[in-house]
Amino acid sequence: METRPPPGTRAAYDSDVTQASTAQSASEGQPESGPAERTDDSAERPAAVPPGAAGGGRLPEFVRRRLATVDNRLDGRSWLATAVVVAIAGILRLVGLGDIKGKIFDETYYAREGWALVEHGVEWNFKDNGPSYVVHPPLGKWLIGLGEWAFGYQDTEHNISVPGHLLTTSPEFGWRISAAVIGTLSVLLLVRIGRRMFRSTALGCAAGLLLALDGFHLVLSRTALLDIFLLFFVLAAFGALVLDRDARRQRWATAIDAGLDPSRPGRAGRPPFTVPWWRLAAGVLLGCAIGVKWSALYFVPVFALLVVLWEVGARRSVGARRPWRDALLDELPWLVLAGVAMLLTYLATWSGWFLSDDGYYRVAARYPNTPGLSDTPVLGALQNLYTYHRAAFDFHTGLSTPHKYQSWPWQWLLLGRPVAFHWSGEGNCGAPSCASEILLLGTPLLWWSFLPALAAVVWLGIARRDWRAGAILLGAAGGLLPWFWFALDGRVMFSFYAAPALPFLVLAVVYVLGAIVSPAEARAPAPPGSPAAQEAYDRRLFGGVVAGAYVLLVAICFAYFHPVFVGTLLPYADWSARMWLDGRWI
Repeated sequence: METRPPPGTRAAYDSDVTQASTAQSASEGQPESGPAERTDDSAERPAAVPPGAAGGGRLPEFVRRRLATVDNRLDGRSWLATAVVVAIAGILRLVGLGDIKGKIFDETYYAREGWALVEHGVEWNFKDNGPSYVVHPPLGKWLIGLGEWAFGYQDTEHNISVPGHLLTTSPEFGWRISAAVIGTLSVLLLVRIGRRMFRSTALGCAAGLLLALDGFHLVLSRTALLDIFLLFFVLAAFGALVLDRDARRQRWATAIDAGLDPSRPGRAGRPPFTVPWWRLAAGVLLGCAIGVKWSALYFVPVFALLVVLWEVGARRSVGARRPWRDALLDELPWLVLAGVAMLLTYLATWSGWFLSDDGYYRVAARYPNTPGLSDTPVLGALQNLYTYHRAAFDFHTGLSTPHKYQSWPWQWLLLGRPVAFHWSGEGNCGAPSCASEILLLGTPLLWWSFLPALAAVVWLGIARRDWRAGAILLGAAGGLLPWFWFALDGRVMFSFYAAPALPFLVLAVVYVLGAIVSPAEARAPAPPGSPAAQEAYDRRLFGGVVAGAYVLLVAICFAYFHPVFVGTLLPYADWSARMWLDGRWI
């Protein structure tokens, strides 16, 4: 438990989150002197760093603050708090994982395709005993199949019953365990990403806890669908880019401390050559995300734009004469290389198809009536894969058959049409009529906070020019805005398409909570014991109570709806009482 700071001191929030700029931030818990200043990427570029300036070595203190990062990654208390949040997430996702029997919703496809990949290396039609035509890449199904391989698989319709290689459990547990593990790991990622972005363990844990207590995320984590894997890899790629941002800024700080003059032209004014490993890792992770669902492609330009803006911001912070030109010349080749890594990773997810002659469209001779196929060595396989992708793309863009649970993007954040994954009226609940449902519904109090939070982040981001606000908004836009375009064509869509945007929406809420806890005025120091210091302390205390109360109310709301997230058998009246929007939720 953290000790309450005495009046006149500043909370570590970490007081810089609401004032930090698009390029700069103060180091964690580092006190500042002087009045609050606007330190942002678009502010006037500082003069070249003078030799022998204050702050240690050649780096002035104000520039050091702008380039500061979170260095104490092995802090024991932060990892203990992280472990508690992740344990809560894991318990919620693993307990009773196999209780709902049979394949629910699209598990009918993905559980079978996962096992087909384990057995045949490609998706397989067990009824016709031949390759199956599918419209999603294989990586998510490989991960589902890994759980089936480890814990067993059973399909009575096709006479399949295979014990697990690690432990034989219920088949439902086998095809759902990978989603549960990945969902829990995504909570871990969000805690650490939030802590690094906000310079606050408390806010990082709040982000992870809100994600753990979201019904939408919980249902996807307990079901063998692809969207939780997509969410995980997109979030992991974003986390890698945040680490890349910190590493590149630390590179500048180290170089200037060693005597670099960033105002000098050419290579003489730039840090020594280093490989941006985290950026390349982000490329690999984005390749994995695209290998789950193509909708991850929408994040490629978003993340590339973030990298460019962050690199320009770093150069402006140190006083580079031509930050935009230098950033583009230095970083575009690395972005291209990250793109190559992304493409190669994506192709690697199709390795089962490449290494087998059984894949759909793999061998042209088996599809004589399909134009565009070739059996030319190497290039023929790539050409056939392209033809396969073109057919799948035509399917996605032409998806117009009405569905009971389809919805439009403008309904998603309002919970206008959740998807029922499972429904049963059978069983004994002690009442004349019973109901068991798994409803893909976000925790209402949390989800109905997203739109106000996004509006507040836009306002705060413009007013304070905070890089965190820009990153959060761009991430949310990458996960939501493309679907508005498809809505113009009347394409059938479902609320779970919003899954990869969810972590960014949660970060938006936490960003606003942080602004409430530590407003901009708190950055101006005041003498300990003075009325101004006491007022600032009272303001932070009040903000902390408001933020804590909000998280508590979300937890209560989650607990109330938990039975319809996990399929608990309820009296029909109790189930009906949870259908707040009546027919829209039924």
